Amino acid sequence: MTKYAAWALAGLMLTTFGNAMASPEMVRKYNCTACHAENKKKYGPTYQQVALKYANEEGVAEKLAKKIQTGGVGVWGNTPMPAQPRVTDEDALEIARYILSVK
Repeated sequence: MTKYAAWALAGLMLTTFGNAMASPEMVRKYNCTACHAENKKKYGPTYQQVALKYANEEGVAEKLAKKIQTGGVGVWGNTPMPAQPRVTDEDALEIARYILSVK
C-alpha cells in the first residue's frame, strides 16, 4: 500500500467510524458514566445490555437518542432515567450509536 493510499484509508475510516471513536469521551462529557458503564452494572443498564436488547431493532439509535434527552422509566425496572435536555440532538445520536456498538 502506498503512503497516499494509507492516508486515504485513514481518512475514510475517520469519516465512517469517527462517531464511534469519539463517543467514549462523549459519555464522559455528559456524565453518563455516573449511572452506566460498558460492562459493569451501576444504577442503569450496562451499554452491553442495551446493545444486546436492541441489536435487531430498526431505527433504534434515533429512539435511544430521544430517550437520552427525555428520560424514562419502566424499560429496565423502576429506577428512572432523568431527562438530559442539555445533550444536543447530534451528541445524543452519537452517544446512542456508541452504546449500540458496545459488545
